[in-house]
Amino acid sequence: MVSVMDQSHTTTLDIPKIRADFPMLAQTVKGHPLVYLDNAATTQKPQSVIDRLSRFYSEEYATIHRGVYHHSVQSTIAFDHVRERVAKFLNAASSDEIIFTKGTTEAINLVAASFIRPLIQPGDEIIVSAIEHHANIVPWQQVLEEKSGVLRVIPVNDDGELILAEYEKLLNNKTRLVAVNHVSNALGTINPIQKMIEMAHAKNIPVLIDGAQSVPHLAVDMQALDCDFYAFSGHKIYGPTGIGVLYAKQKHLAAMQPYQTGGDMIEIVTFEKTTFAKSPAKFEAGTPPIAEVIGLGAALEYVEKIGLESIAAYEQKLLTYATEQLAHIAGLRIIGTAKEKASVISFVFDDIHPHDVGTLLDEEGIAVRAGHHCAQPVMQRFGVPATTRASFSFYNTHAEIDRLVEGLGKVVRMFR
Repeated sequence: MVSVMDQSHTTTLDIPKIRADFPMLAQTVKGHPLVYLDNAATTQKPQSVIDRLSRFYSEEYATIHRGVYHHSVQSTIAFDHVRERVAKFLNAASSDEIIFTKGTTEAINLVAASFIRPLIQPGDEIIVSAIEHHANIVPWQQVLEEKSGVLRVIPVNDDGELILAEYEKLLNNKTRLVAVNHVSNALGTINPIQKMIEMAHAKNIPVLIDGAQSVPHLAVDMQALDCDFYAFSGHKIYGPTGIGVLYAKQKHLAAMQPYQTGGDMIEIVTFEKTTFAKSPAKFEAGTPPIAEVIGLGAALEYVEKIGLESIAAYEQKLLTYATEQLAHIAGLRIIGTAKEKASVISFVFDDIHPHDVGTLLDEEGIAVRAGHHCAQPVMQRFGVPATTRASFSFYNTHAEIDRLVEGLGKVVRMFR
């Protein structure tokens, strides 16, 4: 595999020290040390994030933006500081461009409801790719069905790479949005989003990027990418569940109307009329996930201390090693062999169902994902009902990959 980072500029990670930061990794499962390889679904949490959440709940907790007493003021300061940290992490122009959501899914739904729905006319089009997560397909389908619009799909080649020549043909004066993932959760493909954004913007078409699988592995820069929207989830970058981020250009936020209303997103409420606050408050109705935001801040701090460049370089080494080792297993076929990949390997055996593979690996203490990975069109494209997916983090090791290979050897011997 080709690294997406220049490894010569990275520092060596102290993997034993990093692993000690994650209490879950010290467990045994069914008599075996846990090998956790389901990081594309969700990541484990470092002790610093766990401690930050515990301290907030036990010593600092109060609601925000509404109180003048000490704990409310301090919680508000901490909450607002995380928004600034996220803006810096993404290199957004302003923290006002950062909207807190429940996750990537809600962020995409927000754009579908508040940005796209008012724009779509009969016959208008939205472009997605053939390797999207359901969360970046279904919201657009719902709007297009309601408005009599059309969903267009960028095809993918046999390696799992988008065909840019076909993408260019899809862009036209009826296209209202391009919505693609940065990294495929099912295949690991890293899409050439910089080029894709430039191609769309050349025709004045806005672009949304699903960054759920990229933010934990790659440094991203909103001002350099120049995308219109970018979404990610906290739980995939070592933070809590229930918190996500939508980055959106300020010009879009100013024009959009909220699709959820209630407390804390208003300016003035009377029985005759309500006026809304400016963004980001306009899109954050109700009491926010305060603790989850605080936890996200701690997770980003942890990742930044290690360094995304170092993380990417190490994970590429894991991916290369795993790909080489799995190639020696008779009958195993990797689905998704793009030149540019993040640390995900999906594979199948022609004569062993992925669910059986996952179940038997669990008996060895090895956690992988088996199924369609919320990407059924991907499975249909490659003619398989499901895959087994091993996805790596910077706390995984070469020895754990050896355990995976050994476990797969036992699976093969059991079925043959």
